[in-house]
Amino acid sequence: MRLSFAQTGNPRDVLQLEAWDPPAPKSHHVTVRMLYAPVNPADLNFIEGQYGRAPSLPAVPGHEGCGRVIAVGDAVTSLSPGDLVIPLQPDGCWSEHLAAPEHHFAKLPEGLDLQQASMLRVNPCTAWRMLHDFRELEPGGWIVQNAANSAVGRAVIQIAKHLGWHTLNFVRRLEVADELLALGADAVFMDDDEGLGRAKELAAKTPLTLALNAVGGDSALRLMDLLSFCGALVTYGAMSRRSLKVPNKFLIFKDLEIRGYWVTKWMERAASAEIASMLRALADLMREGKLTLPVDAVYDLKSWREAVMRAQEGGRSGKVLMKLGEE
Repeated sequence: MRLSFAQTGNPRDVLQLEAWDPPAPKSHHVTVRMLYAPVNPADLNFIEGQYGRAPSLPAVPGHEGCGRVIAVGDAVTSLSPGDLVIPLQPDGCWSEHLAAPEHHFAKLPEGLDLQQASMLRVNPCTAWRMLHDFRELEPGGWIVQNAANSAVGRAVIQIAKHLGWHTLNFVRRLEVADELLALGADAVFMDDDEGLGRAKELAAKTPLTLALNAVGGDSALRLMDLLSFCGALVTYGAMSRRSLKVPNKFLIFKDLEIRGYWVTKWMERAASAEIASMLRALADLMREGKLTLPVDAVYDLKSWREAVMRAQEGGRSGKVLMKLGEE
């Protein structure tokens, strides 16, 4: 069984559960029995036709998940039946089975929590790359971000702590502050002008060269206000649905660099060895309990409508997952 859609629109209206049996793998192909897959905002936008790339219809959604190899073609060399893997292809995970060439999967070490493994490819990878690709941070360096309670924001906090960096974090609800501080956040502020004033008091003591923006609008302006000379604002989301507006003063007097980031494009261009190195580092953190993402609810595939509806609600405490098969 798998979910598919033949036209874009509201996921609750256009998704259909259909029977599908994978073909026997040939040559370099493998068949994977999927176990879990999250319902990400990008998945819903993809189905709605509002994502950065249009689906080739009919399409099977699902940007990430995890599963176990159950069959391999006679030319496969990198994977064996029983291996725990995550798909690297950017769709198709909302299915009980996946069939694809072996290089479309990355093998993970044993000992990982399966629900956590299913959330490895998108948000932790986004956080890891943004922390490494835009500024060379000194030991003890500082990063500022908004949407700190998001999955990427939480991953940024935990990865930065592991690497010896500090974070200033803006949120829309202060009740999550204690939770983020427990993850390793150094300071948490309301994402408003009062919070900006408090953040400036701390930022005055140390240079801030990297800001991570998932909101846009006035929230992004606050990040730019905090950045030091020649700092970089990296935008990876637009939760407020408000455009990014850059005052001339930040370009002229601060010489800020304004960049965007999309993990899908990075995966398409990156060398296999670079992807493997990043995934190995992140998987090790997950296995050691140093990188965890909260789960709000788990639904089986037949309850996909409830899963989608829950994922569309605000105020959740974590990701919505679909359970696709038994371990």
